[in-house]
Amino acid sequence: MIKDNEIKAQISPFAMREGEIKTFDGKDGYVSMNQIVHKINIGHITDIHFAILDLVNEFEFITSRQIYQLLELKGFDPQSQDKLNNKLDSLVKSKILTRYYFTSDEGKGVYRIYCLEKMGKYLLNSKEIECKWQQSDNTKPVSMIKKRLAGNQILIAYKTKVKAFESFKVKPVLQAKQIGKQFKATAGGVKLTKGGKSIDFIFEAVRREDDWKEKLVDKMKLYKDFYENYVIGDSGYSSMPQLIIVAEDDKHMAECFKEIVKSGNEISKISLLFTTDLRQNEGDLSKSLVQFKLDEKTNKYKVENVSLKLLEG
Repeated sequence: MIKDNEIKAQISPFAMREGEIKTFDGKDGYVSMNQIVHKINIGHITDIHFAILDLVNEFEFITSRQIYQLLELKGFDPQSQDKLNNKLDSLVKSKILTRYYFTSDEGKGVYRIYCLEKMGKYLLNSKEIECKWQQSDNTKPVSMIKKRLAGNQILIAYKTKVKAFESFKVKPVLQAKQIGKQFKATAGGVKLTKGGKSIDFIFEAVRREDDWKEKLVDKMKLYKDFYENYVIGDSGYSSMPQLIIVAEDDKHMAECFKEIVKSGNEISKISLLFTTDLRQNEGDLSKSLVQFKLDEKTNKYKVENVSLKLLEG
């Protein structure tokens, strides 16, 4: 498998594209549970298939490359991307998983996205594994799926490249007290520990969907409520977590910051940090973050790289 730092992409695979739609690439028709049980009994569905199922359940939407990386981290040997893809095909044909790809004005997408099917939920339930999946989950729009995929890659990058990494949450839940609403950080969160001290990062992915500016402003109102009213222990955090906005590219970072300032949703209690999808491909994440600082001489904001030893590998 190609390593992250060998990827030469100039545009994130998880960026929005003009006229993009989600296209079904799964299996139609009926598969009985008896057929699936038979495949398990004769060894065509094994422990690694169940490990794949666990990952899809945890992440909701995930690419085959991300499954490969996470299987390795769990101690499984996928052997090769082709062999893993064969296993995924088997799960799709058995209607345990289903599959989609994206098409746009630029053509067909280069990767597939996997998510649960009804039979997958039945198998997880049979092993007493919590599964909240319902069929309507698979109808989520392209922008929501791409936020999840961008978040997956960040969590994998931090787990594999940051020595201080301790754990991650796929869907951290926060509470906006004054508004009276729970909300989720769309790209997940990580806990880092070094020298006996811990800090949490939470990631909010922003995609250039049609109404992205309005959605960003609405989400920042929730974050501002959470941070301005934070007390120790809120939403399970023993100290205030660091919020990081994940944009599609460097230009998009500046556009996001502009909308936050223009709408009056800057957060006084933290220094808001930004990153992009492709910055996670670097071998060392210690310089993957930036912030926008006001230059008192020119009264204009300028972008500054943030160097954090905590993120060294």
